[in-house]
Amino acid sequence: MKDLVLFLSQILVGWLFVQITIISKFLYSLGSSQSISDEELPKAAIILSLRGADPFLSHTLRSLLQQNYPTYNLKIVVDSLQDPAWDVATGIINEYNATSVQISPLKNPLATCSLKCSSIVQAVSELDSSYQVVALVDADAVVHPNWLRDLVSPLSNPKIGATTGNRWYLPTGDYWGSMVRYLWNVSAVIQMVMYQIAWGGSLAIKTEVIRKTGLIDVWKHSYTDDTILRSLFHKHGLRVQFVPSIIILNREECKLFNLLPWLRRQLLTSRLYHPCWILVVGDSVFTILLPTTILALSLILFLIGEQQTAGFTFAGFLSYTVVLVIFTLIIDSCIRRIIRDRNEIIPSLSLATVAKIFIATPFTQWASGLVMLSSLWVKSIEWRGVRYRIKSPWNIELVEYIPYRFVNKSNHNKTSL
Repeated sequence: MKDLVLFLSQILVGWLFVQITIISKFLYSLGSSQSISDEELPKAAIILSLRGADPFLSHTLRSLLQQNYPTYNLKIVVDSLQDPAWDVATGIINEYNATSVQISPLKNPLATCSLKCSSIVQAVSELDSSYQVVALVDADAVVHPNWLRDLVSPLSNPKIGATTGNRWYLPTGDYWGSMVRYLWNVSAVIQMVMYQIAWGGSLAIKTEVIRKTGLIDVWKHSYTDDTILRSLFHKHGLRVQFVPSIIILNREECKLFNLLPWLRRQLLTSRLYHPCWILVVGDSVFTILLPTTILALSLILFLIGEQQTAGFTFAGFLSYTVVLVIFTLIIDSCIRRIIRDRNEIIPSLSLATVAKIFIATPFTQWASGLVMLSSLWVKSIEWRGVRYRIKSPWNIELVEYIPYRFVNKSNHNKTSL
């Protein structure tokens, strides 16, 4: 038993150094930025697909109408005319008397992809040749005035096919679900940057690249709009570029009960389309299974009377967790600096919040591991009241289309999950 504990502890220390190396590379990537002049910025279309009125939708719409960008249009596709998002969107458009906005209902929900992909296909297909860039944004992404400018500028590099940011959550909410989501997302953001995985909530693609790669046809048979890009672009010698200034702060909260289905959808998407899925699984084994096994062994040793070895083993588990929390706080500090540079107000971390982060770290790992296991056998998934049958990555079936206003929303809380 002691030899096994020593062996696993050595592996854990080695894996910790690997994690520190990856985190260091991520922190280095946060320093990159690029901006070009107004004359060089191409005409852009922002596409926003809506199903249901998200809690911060009005804030998102206002932020999109106040972009520091010379020539752009906002294309909104709403699930149906009866959708509550329709009234919210038209109200904001009228409030601003906006003329650079076009809003339309989803005309033809495709049965072979997600409703979001159907909306994107409709909006992109209707663009004329004057648009050189398409920017995708989610309803919960309240963007800053330079968002579109920062997102589009790196596309001047011919080797970059798409640019992307990511979301960042707060650990200061009232629910443990918000804390678990925050910690899970810290790890997810690092992996997405390292593997060049795009986030569809803040994503820009050259229209010539959309045509060159046949992306519209790919979207027509996909469950997701973003994770598919890395593999597709790699075939054409293009890459997805992470833009740190496009990290978007999400202030919504969620309960743990609502979070688990959201986590399952994220991991299902990764299983279906992530080009390095096997590495994601390997990361989970070392990050979740290894320390959990060491924790379990410390308990067993204590029960069989090996208190000294048990104490040593448990101390190793605690030390590993402490190091993870320290690096989480370092990453959080760097992200907060980026957000504060945009003059956004963000609450500071209290000692009580740091303590909650420490407690929630192993719990987040366990929850993620269990959800990952459950996602391996998922054959159907529900997203915003619509069920999809997952036969294979490129064989998606929308089981039945239901307008959002007829969906039972009695279990929905104030989140967009």
